[in-house]
Amino acid sequence: MSNILLLVSIELLKVLFIPYICICTVNQLGLSYGIVIGWASPSAQLLQSPSSPVGNEPMTDDDVSWLTGTLCLSGTITAVLTSVVPDKFSRKRLGYVLAVPIIIAWILIMLATEHTSIYVSRTLSGIAGAVTFFVVPNYVSEISCDSIRGMLASMLIFSVNTGILVAYILGGVMSFRAFPVIVIALVLLYFITFIFMPESPFYLVRQNRMHEAIRALKWLKAGNNLEAERTLSHIQMQIKETASIKSAKFSDLVKDKATIKGLIIVVGLYIGQQLCGIFAMLSNTEMIFKMSGSSLSPNMSSIIVAAIQLFGSWLATLLVERAGRRPLILLSCVGMCVCHCTIGTFYYLQNFQYEVSAYSWIPVVALSAFMILFALGMGNGPIVVMSEIFSRDVTSLASAISISVSWASAFVMTKSFTNLIALLGLHGCFFLLATFCVCNFLFCFILLPETKGRLREDIVDELNGVRCTNKNDIKHIIGSDSVHAAHV
Repeated sequence: MSNILLLVSIELLKVLFIPYICICTVNQLGLSYGIVIGWASPSAQLLQSPSSPVGNEPMTDDDVSWLTGTLCLSGTITAVLTSVVPDKFSRKRLGYVLAVPIIIAWILIMLATEHTSIYVSRTLSGIAGAVTFFVVPNYVSEISCDSIRGMLASMLIFSVNTGILVAYILGGVMSFRAFPVIVIALVLLYFITFIFMPESPFYLVRQNRMHEAIRALKWLKAGNNLEAERTLSHIQMQIKETASIKSAKFSDLVKDKATIKGLIIVVGLYIGQQLCGIFAMLSNTEMIFKMSGSSLSPNMSSIIVAAIQLFGSWLATLLVERAGRRPLILLSCVGMCVCHCTIGTFYYLQNFQYEVSAYSWIPVVALSAFMILFALGMGNGPIVVMSEIFSRDVTSLASAISISVSWASAFVMTKSFTNLIALLGLHGCFFLLATFCVCNFLFCFILLPETKGRLREDIVDELNGVRCTNKNDIKHIIGSDSVHAAHV
């Protein structure tokens, strides 16, 4: 009996472990994009120094702001364009193609002699980043089982935060020209390892390549023929239901209540993600550490904050299938609001010459708590919900629209925050961000359903106003234990 249980446990472990291999491989794209984001922090100091490695003159503050601005702007445009990419286009092929602009972007930085080369590089990186946030969630959603889908989807944000930390560390120890060499090597590693990953079974079934689809499913199910056949039947049923629908059009986004409501929820989450103040916190990291009396260098301060945020992302991957999406997002909004109010109050008292030096540690604690709370809910929540809440036939289009809104919101925050500081003062900005967190909490509390461990069809039915009244319908709720995961 014990031997049988051991064999069953081993088989279940294989079924759960193999998808992780695929997800870790494709999330190397997230790692690369995180490095792109993090590169700006240590490199901006070099580019603004009198001995700038690029150009005849140092960059101004406005020039540096466009390092992030061009990234967001090109990402916004590209995200809109990805909305016309049909579901019949191979996810894996897109994954291969993505390596090209990433490598070219880093070669441009490595060989740059003028600031224009840097901006072109950031534009290419923004394009690659937008496609990454389109490809990875869709690929993950199509190869993972429902019981661990949220945890696997949240790994994209974990990978991005890992990349940011790697960039801060490498930027502190490597030269401006040597940095891109390491990143190019990482991208080549991704390209080589991704070759061995399976194509999306959904794509293969849509192309009527059934032998390849069953082979991919057998690989994902650790050679379990029965589970592969069951999953193939489930995929064929889903494809058949949408067979009469060709490539999704913009008019399909308003075809039913579920799609409209789902789009409102995801777009609202992405806007809230940017308005919650992550940019403000990252921008004021150095100032907050200085106020606390810390003697740490700006780069070391950034490394500490990135490490804290990475810890929060890791915590989110553990809790997202246990606590659920909705509770974590609501907790995140409340916690971030408290952090903003704390720092805003400190700045307010300091601005009016109150003696607060004895409490200078409070903003550092609030900053650290904010990073964890952001990563715990609003950091990965939008992308997890986006991968679950839409019906299969509109997922790609709706995801592209949602991500384009996220990029546009990031661009607006990046370019307007300095003006907001001049208008409201630093303390006023933090109180404004706290207000945004309250609005985001109310939005999620009223509209956001729990999607943990549920079939996509059930979530869509709930958004359409269809309620489960029969106890037999409980089978549509997928457990998070290994036995359920093996049979999805």
